[in-house]
Amino acid sequence: MPQTEAQLKASKKYHQEKLDEIKLRVPKGNKQRIQEHAKSRGESTNAFIYRAINETIERDTKKK
Repeated sequence: MPQTEAQLKASKKYHQEKLDEIKLRVPKGNKQRIQEHAKSRGESTNAFIYRAINETIERDTKKK
């Protein structure tokens, strides 16, 4: 069932108010590799990248 105009408007408003965007560029072939890995873990590509970043920040912070 397609989203209604009101649902689309609410979703757009939520994204503008609650989320920031970061554009990520990777060498050719790595996009598919990342997507396949995320899928194998039951995650979306976005969720996998977000988790990887957070785990790295946490690990790097503990090293100090």
